[in-house]
Amino acid sequence: MPDEYKAPLPNPTPETKPFWEACKRHELRVQRCRDCAQAYFYPRDLCPHCLSRNVEWFQASGRGKLHTFVIVHRGLKVTPLELPYVLAVVELDEGPRIMTNLVGVEPDPAKVHCDMPVVVEFADVTDAVTLPRFRPAA
Repeated sequence: MPDEYKAPLPNPTPETKPFWEACKRHELRVQRCRDCAQAYFYPRDLCPHCLSRNVEWFQASGRGKLHTFVIVHRGLKVTPLELPYVLAVVELDEGPRIMTNLVGVEPDPAKVHCDMPVVVEFADVTDAVTLPRFRPAA
């Protein structure tokens, strides 16, 4: 595992801990309401669609499409990826959208486009933290 990762890391809360634990196992898990059947992300204890507390975690397919993106040329003092990189919002096949990085493709507007199919991959950035990132689907 790389020891050189210096960018900000997530600070799991009780609500987000199951998500980060699943990422460590290289699983993408999101929540779903047992009453209205809507899947959602970011993790929280009640459904944002119907306000039910009858929610569960489930393993998502890890597939989706690029909803929107920006190519970052100047970022934080310490960046999560080498500049330039793609900051993206991916719409999962299950419906929720997740902010992430797009990897495995040149950060060039001629090669990255909205609605392109993507698939999750996991980056073990420290011994304790694994980040979900997405790459173009084969």
